[in-house]
Amino acid sequence: MNHAPRPAPSPATVVRSGPLNWVQQWHWYERTIPAPRRVNPTPLADHCHVPPPATLSDIHLALAALTARHEALRTTVDPLRPVQYVHRADWAPLPVDTVDVPVACADTLEAATAALAARPIDPERNPPWLARVLLEAGEPRAVVLAAHHVVIDGWGLAVLLDQLHALLRGTGAPANTPAHPLDAAHDQDPERARAAEREWLTRLADNPTCVLAPFGGRADGEGRHRLQHRSVQAYDDLDRVARRHRISPEIAMLAALAHDVAARTGEHRFLASVVVSNRARAALRTSIGVRALTVPVQIDLCPGAGFGEVAAAVAAASATAYRHGRWRPAELVAAQARQDRRRGVVTVPTIEYNCYSWPRDYLVPTPDTPPGGPATWLSSAPDEPCDTLYVDFSRDAGAVTLDVTVGDHLLDAGQAAALPVRLCAFLRALADGGECALPAHRLTPPAPGWWRAPQGWVCLPRVEDVVRGHPGVLDATVTPGGAATAQGGTPHLVVHACTAPGVTPGDLHTHVLDHLGEVPGLLAPGRYVLLPAAPGSGRLPDPPRATTGGPETPRVPVRPPATDAERALAAAVTAVGPADPPAGPGGRAAVDMNRCLADHGITLIAVPRLLALLHRSGFTGIASDELAGTASLGHLAGALEPLPPRAHRGGENSS
Repeated sequence: MNHAPRPAPSPATVVRSGPLNWVQQWHWYERTIPAPRRVNPTPLADHCHVPPPATLSDIHLALAALTARHEALRTTVDPLRPVQYVHRADWAPLPVDTVDVPVACADTLEAATAALAARPIDPERNPPWLARVLLEAGEPRAVVLAAHHVVIDGWGLAVLLDQLHALLRGTGAPANTPAHPLDAAHDQDPERARAAEREWLTRLADNPTCVLAPFGGRADGEGRHRLQHRSVQAYDDLDRVARRHRISPEIAMLAALAHDVAARTGEHRFLASVVVSNRARAALRTSIGVRALTVPVQIDLCPGAGFGEVAAAVAAASATAYRHGRWRPAELVAAQARQDRRRGVVTVPTIEYNCYSWPRDYLVPTPDTPPGGPATWLSSAPDEPCDTLYVDFSRDAGAVTLDVTVGDHLLDAGQAAALPVRLCAFLRALADGGECALPAHRLTPPAPGWWRAPQGWVCLPRVEDVVRGHPGVLDATVTPGGAATAQGGTPHLVVHACTAPGVTPGDLHTHVLDHLGEVPGLLAPGRYVLLPAAPGSGRLPDPPRATTGGPETPRVPVRPPATDAERALAAAVTAVGPADPPAGPGGRAAVDMNRCLADHGITLIAVPRLLALLHRSGFTGIASDELAGTASLGHLAGALEPLPPRAHRGGENSS
C-alpha cells in the first residue's frame, strides 16, 4: 500500500462500526500485498445461472434485497486501523454491470468469472463486491459475483450465490436473521491470546517443521500442475470411515492425506495448514461474513501406527490448532517469523488443506459420474513454483471432489494425477475394515538436488546460488554429510565459499537469512568455510580437512541507522512499535538495522501504518509483504526510494 492514507467514509452513512474480527485481520493486512504474491485469492469470484423467467430487473431487486439483508455487502474497512464501518443499505449504487456474450457456455462463464476477479475492489471507499450479468441475445443467463476477502469468505460467497439463486427462482431467502461481521469482533480474550501464542511457539520450537520430502518430479523444481478429481464411490466410503473412527469426514480425509504423505516420504512429523470454515452453529451457516480461518496443524504420527491412531492424532492436533490459532493471528505470525529467523529456517507447511463445501444446487455433478471421475488439467506459467501440496476437499450431493495443486519438485504430472486416485482407493480399503499401518521408512527417494537437513529439506543448488549472489563471493559449493560436517553424529550443511578479502562468515549468514522466504528450499547453514580467491582460478580449491568456525550462528553486531532511508524506517518502527519494545543486545531497546521487524515487536496489523509513515517521510518503493518477512531493516531500507516530486496542478493560491 504505497499510496497516501485516505479519510474514512462519511459518518452520515455509517450505522455502526467496530473492530475487525480475528479472521478479518489477516485479510485486512493481505489486501496490501501485490496480487500475484498473495496466499489467498482476493477478490473471490464465482457465478450462478439465472433461472427463467427472471429478468434483469429481478436481478437488481434481488441484489438490493441481499444488500439490505447482509451487512457485509455494505461494509468498508479503515485503511490504517483494523476497523470496519457498516453503512445504510442505500449508501451507494449497486456495483452491477452487464456484458453481452454470444453464448453463456461453461468456457464463457469461466472466462467471465476470471475477468471480474481481476478487477480491483477498493474495500476502503466502495462496496466490497462486484456483480456482472451476462446477457445472451438480450436475456440474462448468468450472474458473476466477486467479493473482497476482508469482509466475505469463500463459504460466504457460496451462500450469497445460493440465496441469489433462490430469490430469482421465487423461493425467497431464509427467514432466520444472519450473523453480521461485527457479531464476532469482540470474541477475543487477551489472556487466551497470549496463552495461544506461547503454546504454538513452544510446539514449533520443540518440533521444527519441514517441507514435504521432494520425491519424484523434475530436477529443476519449476512449474506446477493442477488437477480436479471426482469420485461418487468415495462419498460413501468416506462416510463409513468417519463413522467408524468417530471423526468428521473432513478430518478423515486429512488423516488419509497425512497417512499417504508419511508413507511416501518417511516424514512422520510435519505441518498442515488447514482452512476451517468455523460455522458450527446453524445461524452461522447463512452468514456471508469472514469466518474461515487458516490454522497450522502440527501432525505427529508414529511409525507402524494403524489408521485409527493416525485419525485420532490428526483429530486431536486439529482441535488444538483451531483453539490456539483463533486468537490474534497477526501477532502469532510475527512471532513465528521472529523465531524462524533465529532458527535459520522458514516454516513451510507440507500440506495446504482447504475444507470447503459449496451449498449450491445448480453446480452439482451428474448422478452417473463414473467412480474414477473426470480429470481436467490446467497449465500454469513456469515462473509460478508451488512449494507445498495444495489439496482442496469438498462433498457435493453424493460426490467427493479433490482439487490438487502441486509443484514439479514434489510430484510430477503422473504422480499428481495418481494421488487422488490413490486416496480414494485407500478410503475403499479402510471402509472394508483394513487398518493400513504406516511403514517406518519412505517409499520413494528424494528428487535430485535435495537433502534432508536437521531443520528441514534443503535444495543444495539454490543455497549455492544465493551465496554466490553476495558481493565478493566468487564461487561456492555446499557439502552435506561427511565427517567434516558432523557434530555428535548430527549432519550439518557446510558452505565452502571462495571469496575476496573482507567477506566474513557473518556476512554470508546475514545474506542467507535475508533471502529466507524468498527462495524455496533455502536454509541457513550453521558452518561457513571461506577460502581465499585463487589468482586465475575459476573454481574452488579443494576443501581443507578441518573446517574453520563452529556450528554456532555468528553473532551479528548491533547497527544503528546511518542513511536518510534507514533513519526514516527506524522512526516509523519506533512509532508503530509496542509501548514496551523487546530489549536489544545489552539490555537496550533500540532500532537495530541488522534485525527484522518481528525482532522489534512489529506485527502485521502495524504494517499499513508503517507504510503510511514512510510515505509521509518521503519514501516509497517497498512492498507490504517484504515487511512481513525476515529481511533485516538494513535490507529493507536499501529498497526504499524517494517519492517523485508532485507536479503542481494549478488553481491554488500561494498566499
